[in-house]
Amino acid sequence: MRLRRRGAALVHFLWCLTDREVSGVWWDGRTLLLIFWEPFVTSSYPSLTRALTETLVDVLWFIEGCEDEQMDPDDAVKVLEGVAHVVSTLPTDQQRELIELVGEMTASETNLARREFLEGFPEGFGLIDDAS
Repeated sequence: MRLRRRGAALVHFLWCLTDREVSGVWWDGRTLLLIFWEPFVTSSYPSLTRALTETLVDVLWFIEGCEDEQMDPDDAVKVLEGVAHVVSTLPTDQQRELIELVGEMTASETNLARREFLEGFPEGFGLIDDAS
């Protein structure tokens, strides 16, 4: 949301005050004095790589589970094969990192169907050779 005041655009952010910051705050109808604001939203991901891996897996899990009415099957196959091509051509150290991250996700997954998808991810997307 953009607000205009004296020609300047202001951006509205959500903020959270802790009890410590609330002391000394006063409001007289015109002035609100605050010394310190703490952001309300913080990231739950330890790294960008982890965030992108989880997002990629979420998208692929969604596509894998789509019904024909939700997504054209040919388009779904193209997307899945495209991702498989990209991740299978990553350098070995990046493939290893992706396999590790997917392994961590698998270990903490409580949904059995999604866990099965995660367990098959490295092989299914060309990160490791077939187990046969």
